[in-house]
Amino acid sequence: MLLDADQCYSALRTHDARFDGRFFVGVQTTRIYCRPVCTARTPHREHCSFFASAAAAEAQGFRPCLRCRPEMAPGHATVDANHRLAQAAADLIEEGRLAETGLPGLAMALGVTDRHLRRVFQQEFGVAPIEYAQTQRLLLAKRLLTDTQLPVIEVAMASGFASLRRFNHLFRTRYRMPPQQLRREAPEREARDGFRFDVAYRPPYDWEAMMAFLAKRAIPGVEVVTLRAYRRTLRIERNGKAHVGTIEVAPVRRRAALRVTISASLAAVLPAVLGRVKHLFDVSCHPEAVAAVLGPLAANPGLRLPGCIDGFEVAVRAILGQQVTVRAATTIAARLAEHFGEPFEGPAGLQRVFPTPQRIAEASVDEVAARGIIAARARAIVALAQEIAQGRLALERMAPVEATLAALENLPGVGPWTAQYIAMRALGWPDAFPHPDVATMKAMGTKVAKEALHAAEAWRPWRAYAVMHLWKSLETEGAST
Repeated sequence: MLLDADQCYSALRTHDARFDGRFFVGVQTTRIYCRPVCTARTPHREHCSFFASAAAAEAQGFRPCLRCRPEMAPGHATVDANHRLAQAAADLIEEGRLAETGLPGLAMALGVTDRHLRRVFQQEFGVAPIEYAQTQRLLLAKRLLTDTQLPVIEVAMASGFASLRRFNHLFRTRYRMPPQQLRREAPEREARDGFRFDVAYRPPYDWEAMMAFLAKRAIPGVEVVTLRAYRRTLRIERNGKAHVGTIEVAPVRRRAALRVTISASLAAVLPAVLGRVKHLFDVSCHPEAVAAVLGPLAANPGLRLPGCIDGFEVAVRAILGQQVTVRAATTIAARLAEHFGEPFEGPAGLQRVFPTPQRIAEASVDEVAARGIIAARARAIVALAQEIAQGRLALERMAPVEATLAALENLPGVGPWTAQYIAMRALGWPDAFPHPDVATMKAMGTKVAKEALHAAEAWRPWRAYAVMHLWKSLETEGAST
């Protein structure tokens, strides 16, 4: 990532939130690095060094600011192939996948060689993937020490360290204090059954529009959506073990952040949970970059692209949504969850975990169809589940877009609209364009799919955001969304 020092310093002087997470500033006199929104006294220009990532700053001997807390900065949203590859790798590293598979396994999952991944990653973030992973583990540990009452040894394990001794050594070396000292200096936190984190975003953010979108598609028993908060169950598997629990997400008053509450049962997979929440709520978006391309269409620059917690769940919803209303698809999804999903004793309204691909892959087409699904869609859902269960298809942010689209369209009953919608939400592909879509074409003032595709070229590489604005302009989305 190329940084213009003068532009970075200008953003630092004005505490410009649009640049939060896009660079970090190291102050030579204090050897501390900050976010551009830090409220500390602005250092002189000659004392500043600018870095593309927190890891790059720490590699040069800077330690994180305790005031602005670099670990809470928003991430990157990118479209260019190399940028997207590097960011996909960063997302997986932040979720702890490098520790599980090593760099060769990570590269294989991304469809590239480890040599190419290392080169692209170095260009984007200024450090090697292993250095980046180490910084992310330390920053998560710093966050857990500050924001939770977890014992230090549990902080070390939850952050991905293999031993307490290794954790203590790295923390002392990098941050020049023992973990226990940071815990003593942190503000007192009330004891609670779970964890609470703030996740920053770049304003503006249309929370009401996001809640309206998710509420229409909320699966009873799995999700509960109100104007004030989003709650759901989720399941994450790591190292052959399933971790099941709940999350709640709500806006933070007077700050550009979302508050995420995670149940204690998900302690071992906190990085993965936070990664999925960030994806669902599109906190890495650069609103000004999107608005610059969409022009007058982006009358509401705070509108975000809803991602997902579970790619398989969104894909099933997309198939169920073919040629039926959103409400009908939601009703059928609830039946699937009731029959195939895992029972769960959670807060009010949360009684089920959405079924895994493995569970649906074991079912017959007739058993799936018995939930009120026509046979063609039941076959598509079972075929989708089997591809994922066998490891031939991954519906995650890191998945290669073109290969995934091709694999989806090879499934029975999955056409361009369904594949593009899945790419839009499960893969977080900002240039996805579900077509032909009745609502989209209506908002564009055409009934011809080719005309819509041609006109949408002007919105590249943010066509998925354009779709959200078009749907919003109709106030009620089309039957197939």
